[in-house]
Amino acid sequence: MPGMKVLVIEDDARAAAYLAKGLKEAGHVVDVANDGKEGLFLAGAEHYDVLIVDRMLPGRDGLSLVEILRATGNDTPVLFLSALGSVDDRVKGLRAGGDDYLTKPYAFSELLARIEVLVRRRGAGQPQTRLSVGDLEMDLLSRTVRRAGREIELLPREFALLEYLMRNAGSVVTRTMMLENVWDYHFDPQTNVIDVHIARLRQKIDKDFPTPLIHTVRGAGYSLRAAPAA
Repeated sequence: MPGMKVLVIEDDARAAAYLAKGLKEAGHVVDVANDGKEGLFLAGAEHYDVLIVDRMLPGRDGLSLVEILRATGNDTPVLFLSALGSVDDRVKGLRAGGDDYLTKPYAFSELLARIEVLVRRRGAGQPQTRLSVGDLEMDLLSRTVRRAGREIELLPREFALLEYLMRNAGSVVTRTMMLENVWDYHFDPQTNVIDVHIARLRQKIDKDFPTPLIHTVRGAGYSLRAAPAA
């Protein structure tokens, strides 16, 4: 999974350092709060993909910390991490607004897998409204496209084709895939419709910029990416 921004709220310095080290080695960005008050402040002031919260914290306990976050509309996924492992303790954690509960001692690989699931689940529940590849940006709500801040006018079919390419950025998109997903053709009508629209897109999003984004993959199709393949 791409790098996440994680807040660890843990008062045990050794446990916090162990967690932070493992998460950073896995490619994630980590902040650490050593008490409940600092954790509540950071969780409300910064954007995080997931929070790892100890139940027993000085300043403010983990349960009330998460309850306050939920009451203020903060829906960041929370994994409770605690030595309190009874069924009643786990139920209290989930009812306070936690999304998952892991008891100490734990295997780091399991913790990593659990937070990845939480982040994937959250992403799946929220419709994507913006796409970006390099300096190319698409707003799906306003139906606008900008490159390096400059607005680019596209016809509806050009917009649909570019959206499909951006959703599959970095991958090779074949002629058949484009016909089926953009034109809803489940057969090849033997026209040059793909070539015409790709040429138009290149004129609009590549011609006046130093770095081309649409790349021809000989014998396969096209790929939208910010840099040439290695």
